[in-house]
Amino acid sequence: MRYMDKNLREIHNAIISNSVTPLELVKEAIELAKNDDNNAFEYICEKEALEKVRKLDPSKKNNLLYGIPVVIKDNISTKDIPTTASSDLLKDYVPVFDSEVVTRLENEGAIIIGKTTMDELAMGGTGTSGHLGTTYNPWDKTKTRIIGGSSSGSAAAISAGVVPIAIGSDTGDSIRKPASYASLVGFKPTWGRISRFGLFPFAPSFDHVGYFTRNVYDSAYLLNILAGRDDKDSSSSFEPIEDYTKHLEDKLEGTRIAVINGVIDNVSDKEILNSFNKSIEYLRQNGAIVDYVDIDLILLEAIQPTYFIISSSESTSNNANLDGIKFGSRIEGKTLEEVMVNTRTNGFSRRIKDRFIIGSYSMLEENRNELFIRAQKCRRLIVNAFNNVFEKYDAIYCPAAPTIAPKINLKEDTVFNKVNISEHYMAFANMGGFPSITLPLGFENSMPFGGNLSSKPFQESKLFNIANYIEKGTGLSDKVAKRD
Repeated sequence: MRYMDKNLREIHNAIISNSVTPLELVKEAIELAKNDDNNAFEYICEKEALEKVRKLDPSKKNNLLYGIPVVIKDNISTKDIPTTASSDLLKDYVPVFDSEVVTRLENEGAIIIGKTTMDELAMGGTGTSGHLGTTYNPWDKTKTRIIGGSSSGSAAAISAGVVPIAIGSDTGDSIRKPASYASLVGFKPTWGRISRFGLFPFAPSFDHVGYFTRNVYDSAYLLNILAGRDDKDSSSSFEPIEDYTKHLEDKLEGTRIAVINGVIDNVSDKEILNSFNKSIEYLRQNGAIVDYVDIDLILLEAIQPTYFIISSSESTSNNANLDGIKFGSRIEGKTLEEVMVNTRTNGFSRRIKDRFIIGSYSMLEENRNELFIRAQKCRRLIVNAFNNVFEKYDAIYCPAAPTIAPKINLKEDTVFNKVNISEHYMAFANMGGFPSITLPLGFENSMPFGGNLSSKPFQESKLFNIANYIEKGTGLSDKVAKRD
């Protein structure tokens, strides 16, 4: 029997009944990781995982995560395990400490079996820019479609049935968009809800640690473990945590949900619209009030450029230490300046250098007011607009993407292209620190697509409650891409 296709409760029950041991689970996951053909792994922790699973504390056997194999995105620090952020410049980096999210998982008995591929330094949404090449979508047997990014390897590993949960990070939609393309539940919490200690910073005012699961219950349960104050992260919230599984079955009567016209109007795929409308009807049948509301189109169109200017500016500053002197791999030169120029010129891909150039340009004294400060003001207007919606509604619900996973196009440069509102609107949740979850809605030509819910900060329980009803309506939980 293959256990990695199952959900957390099913695997846990098998452990409790002695149908399988944690060691057997870890061996199964490692074997599946070794046979992965989606380029999902930067590093497989075979030796480390086998050592840790043999040292598991039996007193923790009742923990739902006890003995559960997990994968971690490769921009999240793991002690004595290579952590490269899928960049040549960090290819030899081995951290001396664990991130807080890794510590909390291991304290529950979870076993890290691998580090997963990603867009280099988490800058990208395709899963094609990491130093190991393109990460493929397991649902596409032709290997011609993206899985999305930047949390590409984590999404591919769980959708291929290598592990039942996978940790990622989300700066614009880096968990939620791959979840849509992979028939997964992809969740990012309120900003500060999960500690970011040990997460390589891309754009700290947008960055969130989050994760993938195959159903809403597993997603809610995982937040029970990972949420909470961490003194090592000054941005970590003091807000009390709760049992996020407790209200999954609460009635929806009186729950108010908003659909944003400017987003839905830019989705032309009839199959996606049809499935989305069916889910709305199911929510209404169960007592929810669903209204279509307007947000200024100028603000919706401004989400992507605003995000791009601010995130590029922040990333330029955060990655200044990757210079071959203080940090990262080194390419020698005759002078200190030459070492830094050689290292950064040859160590980063074109996409990363483009972002650094834009970030540096935006932060120059003569440009700062016109670009960076103006983008910050625009961010405030965007967040205010969505806050106005949340004053009347418990959640915002829209398709997570306007299409199924696109074809791989390595020559395409999306940095300067005008984009569809429905393609990148989910970054509003990072701008405002709103919790947000993507879950499966349907399939088109055997490829999945999803819907996205966002709510007020620290209203994760309500978010999971609504998501649980959508999952009931679609019946699309615990899906795994078929193997050849």
